[in-house]
Amino acid sequence: MTVATDLSVTIGSLKLRNPVVTASGTFASGREYANFVDLSRLGAVVTKGVSLKPWAGNASPRIAETSCGMLNSIGLQNPGLDVFTQKDLGWLETQDVPVIVNVSGHTVEEYAEVCRKLDGDRRVDAFEINISCPNVDSGGMVFGTSCPEAASVVSACREATSKTLIVKLSPNVTDITEIARAVVDAGADCVSLINTLLGMAVDADTRRPKLARVVGGLSGPAIKPVALRMVWQVANAVEVPIIGMGGIADAQDAIEFMLAGATAVAVGTANFVDPTSTMRIVDGLTEYAHSRELHKITELIGALEV
Repeated sequence: MTVATDLSVTIGSLKLRNPVVTASGTFASGREYANFVDLSRLGAVVTKGVSLKPWAGNASPRIAETSCGMLNSIGLQNPGLDVFTQKDLGWLETQDVPVIVNVSGHTVEEYAEVCRKLDGDRRVDAFEINISCPNVDSGGMVFGTSCPEAASVVSACREATSKTLIVKLSPNVTDITEIARAVVDAGADCVSLINTLLGMAVDADTRRPKLARVVGGLSGPAIKPVALRMVWQVANAVEVPIIGMGGIADAQDAIEFMLAGATAVAVGTANFVDPTSTMRIVDGLTEYAHSRELHKITELIGALEV
């Protein structure tokens, strides 16, 4: 007899049908993947970063392949809140999937204003506050590497919205648990980690950097061991749910993150390699749960035996 597994998980006040969500910046708002992915089978769509005003992004070249991963220096390019609201939210409204809006800003006030303007929009289910992008000179990672700065952004966003508040953490810090505690104390309902690791690539023939901005964010399978370690550390430091990410390419990776303490997992760079990655991972989680006769997928969360 096959056990029917409940795949649902809860993040703040948001219930997801399964733990698999998309990582911001790798899935746009889902429209580009709609021919490959049944969005209604996802736990949630996490949008590309949305800022109050249009954001130009960085100069090209801004993507470079690396061993077991990639470097990007996109720089949070987006058309701004007004265009996002009219174009992307309008389309997402036709899809049967929770929407988590990733929020970016140059200042604390800009972060809070995006949350405030979308707080009453029923098409938005939660916010992911990106305080950890390594590819911008103002905002981004500067907020994610200082406990007081991180707390100030989260406090302002918490005052601006009653929706579920997720905070995306940077691995480019000495102790990620300190930042996690600071944002939870400031009002975060959940933390997501890790964002990209700061890296660079050099062209030996031209003797020039491969990225126009010289440095960029490293993602993909290469960062998975670091991501797993940090998820495990944060899970032992705070009591809120965690969305784990960093090199997740198949169901086995997702299971490992959940065992380390993640409630949900975000699929990022794998979307570029195989647009159907999220669907494979949902199917793989289902098969794993059935084979282990799990009644609830939540039985995996933090079940690592150390």
